[in-house]
Amino acid sequence: MNIKSPFPGMDPYLERHWRDVHHSLATYARDLPQPNLPAGLLARVEEQRFVESDDAPPRLIYPDVRVLQHAGATAMGPAPSAVAVEAGEDGPFVVKVAHEPATEGFIEIREVGEGNRLVTVIEFLSPSNKSTVKGRRLYRRKQRELRRARVSLVEIDLLRAGKRVLSLPVRELPPQYRGMYQVCVRRGWRSDEAEVYRLRLRAALPKIKVPMRKKDADIELDLQRLIELCYVNGRYDTLDYTAEADPPLEPDDAKWADELLRSAGRR
Repeated sequence: MNIKSPFPGMDPYLERHWRDVHHSLATYARDLPQPNLPAGLLARVEEQRFVESDDAPPRLIYPDVRVLQHAGATAMGPAPSAVAVEAGEDGPFVVKVAHEPATEGFIEIREVGEGNRLVTVIEFLSPSNKSTVKGRRLYRRKQRELRRARVSLVEIDLLRAGKRVLSLPVRELPPQYRGMYQVCVRRGWRSDEAEVYRLRLRAALPKIKVPMRKKDADIELDLQRLIELCYVNGRYDTLDYTAEADPPLEPDDAKWADELLRSAGRR
């Protein structure tokens, strides 16, 4: 049974199912590099909260990947509290439940033992990071905090919708690096530089270098392998490729995708 994506790199049809894909990316980004982490570092899946938007229904900040030195357990937020409101003898008994933000997973890579110093953060961008005013503002604040703390940041944007929020503004990139997908790497000890990878729809995704501590060698993260695992294990061979991608592709890319899908027997 062939359940390989017909696309050579990022499959744009996965973007419609980003919540599930994002969970999988976090899990595989934890698992694949684990054997190659520098001595004393390990990976763990933790949690991150949903965020509500100023101009849209509640949306999500999806999981990210963090590289840290060991820290203690994260305190849990308070449980929802209920307030009873009696609506009269003949009316219903109404209970108002205080809202508590939902959570999703992210990954921490920690140094075993004493420490707590954050080393590297790997972010898989989500719609709420890019598509809402509040989401972009929160993400920009996180970027500033990490920069001030001299923490390395790896940003992986596999979503076409929304505004770019990478550490390096798009206007500072040459045209050939302004693709529909992008990766930006900023090393904590070299905050005046950024490494940008060119990701193209019509080519396989690259292997990227992820900085650890300054004394360590980089580790390699194979983005194409991550997407392939998401596709196979999520059974995305069931995707309806006869429909248009969401969001739609640009005309030239849509024509290319149509020819590709027809030659693969998916249309």
